[in-house]
Amino acid sequence: MFKYLINKKIKLLEGDITKLNVDAIVNAANRTLLGGGGVDGAIHRAAGKQLLAECRSLNGCETGQAKITKGYKLPAKYVIHTVGPVWYGGNKNEEKLLSDCYFNSLKLAVTNNIKTIAFPSISTGVYHFPFERAAVIALTTTMNFLSEEKNNISKIYFVVYSQRDFQIFKNIIDKFIPKNPRRV
Repeated sequence: MFKYLINKKIKLLEGDITKLNVDAIVNAANRTLLGGGGVDGAIHRAAGKQLLAECRSLNGCETGQAKITKGYKLPAKYVIHTVGPVWYGGNKNEEKLLSDCYFNSLKLAVTNNIKTIAFPSISTGVYHFPFERAAVIALTTTMNFLSEEKNNISKIYFVVYSQRDFQIFKNIIDKFIPKNPRRV
């Protein structure tokens, strides 16, 4: 697993989000919250059938919003489900909706006293949001949240699945973050 420290609170990881021992992982869910492919399917499989049962009681989730469940068989105590936008070329408010995913997930984390949280790359799989653009939005929204919101979040992890995505995300960090991050 590759690791890259962005600042004292934010770290980039390459690996499997379902294996992280954090307070909450974020699920890049679909609107039904009933499981799907990619990260969503992996989280549902790892958490077990109880997650699906709890998700059924939530009556879905709108794009950009977030809802929370228990983590069940996951190492994480909670799963925060957020529905990212499908990419339509940038003309349907996709960037704002993606930013809302990160902001609302972090706000829900603070409300539930979550100290450590891990995000996948929301909407960059089957929803086709351009990876580089999504990474900039994720970083900007998260850093703005940490600087403006009173919160007790101690660690935020951005978790990517491939070495290629890790390198792309790292290059974006090096371009947009004023301090020099370091490999850890």
